Amino acid sequence: MHTWRSILAVATVGVLLAGCGGGTDEPDTPAAAGPWSFKSGNGETVTAEKTPTRIIAHAGEAAALMSFGIRPVGIYADEPVKTDANLKNLDLAGITILGEEWGKIDVEKAASLAPDLIVGDWWPVEKAYSGLEEGVDEKSKKLTELAPIVGVTQGESIADLAEGYEALAKSLGAKVDDPKIAENKQRYEKAVAAFKAATAAKPNLTAAGMSPTDEKVYVANPRYAPELLDFQRWGLKVMNPATPDADFPYWETLSWENADKYQPDLILWDGRAYKDTLNAEFGRKQPTWFEVKAAKAGAVVSWPAYWLHTYGDFATELEKLTTAINGADENIGS
Repeated sequence: MHTWRSILAVATVGVLLAGCGGGTDEPDTPAAAGPWSFKSGNGETVTAEKTPTRIIAHAGEAAALMSFGIRPVGIYADEPVKTDANLKNLDLAGITILGEEWGKIDVEKAASLAPDLIVGDWWPVEKAYSGLEEGVDEKSKKLTELAPIVGVTQGESIADLAEGYEALAKSLGAKVDDPKIAENKQRYEKAVAAFKAATAAKPNLTAAGMSPTDEKVYVANPRYAPELLDFQRWGLKVMNPATPDADFPYWETLSWENADKYQPDLILWDGRAYKDTLNAEFGRKQPTWFEVKAAKAGAVVSWPAYWLHTYGDFATELEKLTTAINGADENIGS
């Protein structure tokens, strides 16, 4: 059975539920050495006699590695690479695309690349790596027969996720202290400082991660949304839903009749489907949406839900959020 994160990765052209730090100017791929080892997100340590060089990676994980100069030979994505938030601005010339739909990986083509490592996030709720969760094509799962798989846990912090891929890249030979590479991390650190200053100036400002769809309204549970946990740590009062869905606690699902159960000052809209006109569109077709006071006031900003992997992308998104916080009203939801 598909999870909501996986189902909505398929529904790219609709409202989704679950960057490019290096841009198109990535550092040179380092030379290999050995022996090599890395402790993966599932707790297992993977070892090899030589440092892997022929890497196949899931979309966001590929972007993370590329931001440190590690260029994979193949990428599998959950949507077209031209629209994938992690990949759309990257130079993918010479990289074989193995899939552009959730759950569908061309394993035969992947085998032709002779990979020596697969990289994907480890999702602790699903107990699976990205693209290999329950519900994917059984043929896709055969990817793990081609090479060992490692990845960083999608846990409690995007900062930790970025640091984890920095560590993986370093183990693969990346010179992470190179000024060209370190620039994105420095920009990220400045963005965090500005975000903290903005929230400190508005200590009573509340926010909620929300994703309206035609059928339901989904309220994000920060416990399973590392971006939102980071925002909480940095001073933004992101609401915790009272009754997350028992079978998949990433969200609390609300009927449209109960859309106004939570009244934040600022709505953090799932950014994978966000566009500036959506708030008004839902206000027209679902009148109860504007019973959420922040929606009625237009106090809405995109939230980078479940896709961030690089320091550069996180910096860009934090800068947008900081601008929204600076312009927000602490009294809308009260």
